[in-house]
Amino acid sequence: MVPEINWWAVILATLSTMVIGSIWYTPKVFGNWWVKVARVEKPANAVYAIVLTVIVSFISAWVLAGAAAIAQHFYGGSFLANTVVTAIILWAGFTAARFITHDAFENRPKALTLLNIAHELVTFLVMALIIGAFGIGAT
Repeated sequence: MVPEINWWAVILATLSTMVIGSIWYTPKVFGNWWVKVARVEKPANAVYAIVLTVIVSFISAWVLAGAAAIAQHFYGGSFLANTVVTAIILWAGFTAARFITHDAFENRPKALTLLNIAHELVTFLVMALIIGAFGIGAT
């Protein structure tokens, strides 16, 4: 079974990650603190980082849309609610769990781990709201 995916929702969800990241890591929000605690010594190549982020965000949005479509076919009911629940499960089981594991072995500050996984949660929730609002398939 290939899940039905609304590609417009995936594209918009991908773009939303750029907006969220731009706000979250701006110096007036968490940016200055993040640079200090993450010990960023040299700024990343912005073009490379942005292109990579768009690609990875597209993959995340695509997987979320597919997983949400599968959940919808399995559970029925509200596609929006199923998409939000699916996003939380994927975030907790994969994103947050992996961040916590890697950060523990790298002895990163717990506050930094919390900041980063909170950013990912907000990102996944916004993607879920967009994908859930569009519905299944290219309508």
